[in-house]
Amino acid sequence: MTAIEIPEEVYDALRLPEDEREGVMREELACSLYNRGALSFGKARELTGLSKREFGELLGKRGIERHYTDEELAEDLDYADR
Repeated sequence: MTAIEIPEEVYDALRLPEDEREGVMREELACSLYNRGALSFGKARELTGLSKREFGELLGKRGIERHYTDEELAEDLDYADR
């Protein structure tokens, strides 16, 4: 695993309870990178540790549109036809 170094004064300045900081930072990074197209849905979701449904809901709450590929659409349509 690769670590990102955050200056201690920045980390301490987060207005969040200590036990929520890592999770919030992971969600922020995942959402931002997904929104920019730098991470796929699956990899961004993996970064957060959330389920597919939970990550989809998080994106919705933030108004981030789902990047939906033709392949994903075909898979969903195939699944719906079963």
